[in-house]
Amino acid sequence: MMELGATSEETTSDDRFRAFVSYSHADAAIARKLHRKIENYRLPARLQGDGELTGHDQNHGRLGKIFRDREDLPAAQDLSEAVKQALTKSEALIVLCSPDAQASPWVAQEIELFRSLHPDRPILAALIRGEPAEAFPAPLLQGREPLAADLRKQGDGWRLGFLKIVAGIAGIPLDALVQRDATRRIRRVMAVTGSALIALLAMIGMTIFAIQSRNEAQHQQAEAEGLVEYMLTDLRTELKGVGRLDVMTKVNERAMDFYEGQGDLSEMPAESLERRARILHAMGEDDEKRGDLNKALAKFTEAHRVTETLLARDPENPDRIFGHAQSEYWVGRVAELKLDWVTAKSRYQSYFQGAAKLVAIDPHNPDYLMEMGWSHLNLGIVEIRPRTAKPFGREQFESAIQWMEKALEYRPGDFTIRKEIGNAYAWLADSYYLESDKTSYLNARQNELLAKQEWLESDPQNNAAKYAVAKAKYAIAAVQNSQENKASRDSLLLEAQSTMSQLLQIDLSNLEWNSMAKKIDDAIAEK
Repeated sequence: MMELGATSEETTSDDRFRAFVSYSHADAAIARKLHRKIENYRLPARLQGDGELTGHDQNHGRLGKIFRDREDLPAAQDLSEAVKQALTKSEALIVLCSPDAQASPWVAQEIELFRSLHPDRPILAALIRGEPAEAFPAPLLQGREPLAADLRKQGDGWRLGFLKIVAGIAGIPLDALVQRDATRRIRRVMAVTGSALIALLAMIGMTIFAIQSRNEAQHQQAEAEGLVEYMLTDLRTELKGVGRLDVMTKVNERAMDFYEGQGDLSEMPAESLERRARILHAMGEDDEKRGDLNKALAKFTEAHRVTETLLARDPENPDRIFGHAQSEYWVGRVAELKLDWVTAKSRYQSYFQGAAKLVAIDPHNPDYLMEMGWSHLNLGIVEIRPRTAKPFGREQFESAIQWMEKALEYRPGDFTIRKEIGNAYAWLADSYYLESDKTSYLNARQNELLAKQEWLESDPQNNAAKYAVAKAKYAIAAVQNSQENKASRDSLLLEAQSTMSQLLQIDLSNLEWNSMAKKIDDAIAEK
């Protein structure tokens, strides 16, 4: 645990703690963070009457006081007695597990003391560093098995792990808490979106009307563009996760309005022009998802013109190479959707050349390795979709998987990479299908489903992940035509149909979701 300081005065008998946090001094920063978040957490109103919370613990839905370290102790001369008093008044014990905690005699003593005082009260093990065998203190593994939450990125992650701890303290079902937390998350994203739009408008107004000097103008410009960068990255990722295409469009339009108000584009710095091109990429992507390819192409073409000019000015700059490679990809993507295979292949080859330059600059950069993977994937797609000759892009898809798996070695906890590996396996499966290799097809589809299920497990409320899993299940079911596979096929189709029904309630305008839902419904109707 904590190596606590001396105390001299016993805590009052009226005080009690919802939980006692035991940890090694080396983990003090994480203990402080967890302590603060638990005490500030409010249970959803619907759940405040559930579980074991009663009396003053239900103060506006808060869990109650959490004992952490010396700041919770009065000055007393008998440290052991003070700790014993705190443990006596604690309804649960949270143990932060790490190699340092395993080696700490304080943590071991506190576990033993709590278990002797309260044999029936819960002990919650929160794994924060190391593997269980090297992180769990020995007394924790004696007696009743503790409730465990894995806060590591490669485990439950902070969000789910934290909710497991809250559920254990409050004595309520984890599923109910996760569902309510997901609802809160969507509301928070919407609230942040509204605030961001208002803030952006305010930034634009200040930039145009309220700036009195050049230095002040540059400062406000930097703040406004920082907000635009947030809208293009973190906020857009959140909105994709909840499937709100309509809100993404409004965000992109507001960001573009900012640049339209800046006057002559030729006077803007290269970074601003590149960011504007990224907004055009995002807006074109949204148009493409709605099926409006002409609008999408217009935006991608304008972005291409800008990134091409920037690259010509600074041809060895990785940011300029990356930015123009994205423009090549998006123009190629529209050509692919229009079945213009010659143009699509030409653009995808240019995209591949950009990715190869990036890897040559930094062969250990996982982002650049992923660009190589995607470039092989796209070249494989323009080989398989025309269906003119074997091996139907198979070699390109296999190369894509190899590059992506290499990127995963540098970033093993990134489940979005696993998702992209799943996508590559899906295309590889299609190439096997066209070669009538059903066994290899099913193996590739199972690898796809496994990767996408891992992505969904890492972020259970991510609607894009839900769609990917439903699509993979449909693809497996589609070839299970024999009577012996009927039960498996029916189960997969019904699971996929249920998921698509939920998704369309969120965004009925998403053409891709509508198309997949219809395929699944038709397959069920045929069975």
